[in-house]
Amino acid sequence: MSNFIVADRQTAYLLPPSLDDWLNQDHLARFIVEVIDQLDLSELTRQYAGRGSQAYHPATLLAILVYGYATGIFSSRRLEQATYDSVAFRFLAANLHPDHDSLATFRRRFLDELSDLFLQVLKMAKEMKVLKVGDICLDGSKFEANASRHSALSHGHIEKLEAQLKAEVQELLALAEQADQADVPTGVSLPEELKRREDRLAAMAAAKAKLVARAEERYQREKAEYDEKMALRAAKEEATGKKPGGKPPKAPEPGPRDKDQINLTDEESRIMPVAGGGFEQAYNAQAAADAATMLIVATGVTQAPNDKEQVEPMLATLKEQAGVLGAVECLIADSGYCSEKNIKACEAADIDPLIAVARDEHHPGWRERHSEPAPLPDDATPVQAMSHRLKTRDGRARYALRKQTVEPVFGIIKSVMGFRRFSLRGLKKVTGEWTLVCMAWNLKRLAVLRPQ
Repeated sequence: MSNFIVADRQTAYLLPPSLDDWLNQDHLARFIVEVIDQLDLSELTRQYAGRGSQAYHPATLLAILVYGYATGIFSSRRLEQATYDSVAFRFLAANLHPDHDSLATFRRRFLDELSDLFLQVLKMAKEMKVLKVGDICLDGSKFEANASRHSALSHGHIEKLEAQLKAEVQELLALAEQADQADVPTGVSLPEELKRREDRLAAMAAAKAKLVARAEERYQREKAEYDEKMALRAAKEEATGKKPGGKPPKAPEPGPRDKDQINLTDEESRIMPVAGGGFEQAYNAQAAADAATMLIVATGVTQAPNDKEQVEPMLATLKEQAGVLGAVECLIADSGYCSEKNIKACEAADIDPLIAVARDEHHPGWRERHSEPAPLPDDATPVQAMSHRLKTRDGRARYALRKQTVEPVFGIIKSVMGFRRFSLRGLKKVTGEWTLVCMAWNLKRLAVLRPQ
């Protein structure tokens, strides 16, 4: 006869169970509680008025959210259910069960305060002798917006739909005026059909107005760049007495273009090309990771599909944090960030730029990998000087850190933590949610790096 261990589900505990006994001492949930208990949450707690029913403490709700993002649970309803089903979430919630509305409201309400909490975690990592800011690797990745690309309309398509809807409105009005409405299909309510089309026309008019405003901003920006280029050409012609070679820059045209798009669900998101081909309604999330620890030290979110304009905002963030985290020595980035303006901005900030000028060959010759480049000419441009540094042995070794630092960070966030789509809408809210994601990653990483 087999000797089995009997599963007895009826006998009660002889003593009250303790949640503290149900988690390993090195469990991530326990570490998150320890860190959050040391954070200064006064900016959060002071916003509670103290009226009405008792509220859940911000430390409790923050711990649930951070652990949820670190383990791939982002929905407030799933987080609420996890406080019943998961031992780790029961530990985080101290056997309480905050409802999904409390969790969702907390997440939306304190997005602005997350940047300070994110910095506090990094400061704690520095105090733990884990983080030593030096070489920083910058990269960006597309994350889906909380909106379908099928909800996007272009300016040209809006004008076509407007013409169609206006014609349908006139047809419905004509039918409504007829004494005999025999041509109206059974079950069709003319007032409801009219209202539906009028509402759509109003929504499209509002969308067109926003596209016009965006087009005006773009025109002013492009006009300033055009005027600057023309002034440089004129100055060069005056200095040399010769007409500059090449075609003169084309003057920008005002007004919206037919392909300009707006999404009716999240108007601040943009259609962007994604890896593997195709397009998605998305945001471009930026992260600057410390090369030694893979901790994210600065974050950002942009509506631009490319990364050319993201160096200066990241340098400004790193400068603000320098008093707490220390000065950055080197900024490493791929060719998507390369421009003379960005190189000069790094040098002005006393940061050594290592930004790829072009994509490297996957299988360079062995002599190229083990040789030094020819000496740099005295009249080299900033781009040529940086390209020369990238070809040196030290430059190649430092640039190689990018692929083993920031790219794995994005890979783990997407594939292991499972974060591929924002839950919130609007650039400001999405920026706050991305900070929460990066803080969850940092705590997950710190749990591995902490001194044992």
